[in-house]
Amino acid sequence: MENLIEIRWHGRGGQGAKTASLLLADAAFNTGKYIQGFPEYGPERMGAPITAYNRISNTPITIHSNVYEPDYVVVVDDTLLDSVDVTAGLKNDGAIIINTTKKYEEFKDSLKGYTGNVYCIDARKISIEALGKYFPNTPMLAAIVKVSQIMSDEDFLNDMQGSFKHKFAKKPEVIDGNMKALELALKEVKKVN
Repeated sequence: MENLIEIRWHGRGGQGAKTASLLLADAAFNTGKYIQGFPEYGPERMGAPITAYNRISNTPITIHSNVYEPDYVVVVDDTLLDSVDVTAGLKNDGAIIINTTKKYEEFKDSLKGYTGNVYCIDARKISIEALGKYFPNTPMLAAIVKVSQIMSDEDFLNDMQGSFKHKFAKKPEVIDGNMKALELALKEVKKVN
């Protein structure tokens, strides 16, 4: 498949990893891409580790399975680094994006020798500044768009503005905060290795 990008999300129940993967799929679809966005369900509960996936391509996608060799991995909660093998199958020419305030040296061993690019972002700081509460999925969504370059920042922000207007039709007061979180995250995600 031409330009197939596969993404695996690791988070905890209630942090919005599933929602972020679905929003990414919608945004990519709206730019003319073929998409898949889906969670892997088990006995999930609030705080339990969860996994979600995306496939994005310029041509129809004929694969219908979990993502085993992702180009990108998004880690919404850095406590998962010690309990889940987040780098399993991760391609070295891809990248991992981690929501953390730790320095690379502090979590490097948890990446099990992964030699590809590592990006970090403080999604807690961004979401509290922009939204007044801790919702890490919004900054992490922007971070994966920035790192993967699935679409331009401008196309992404325009699409998300429309998506948020629909999603938050009954709570329009949260749209500006979510947009601010996306804009901050696009600027603050940084390569650390």
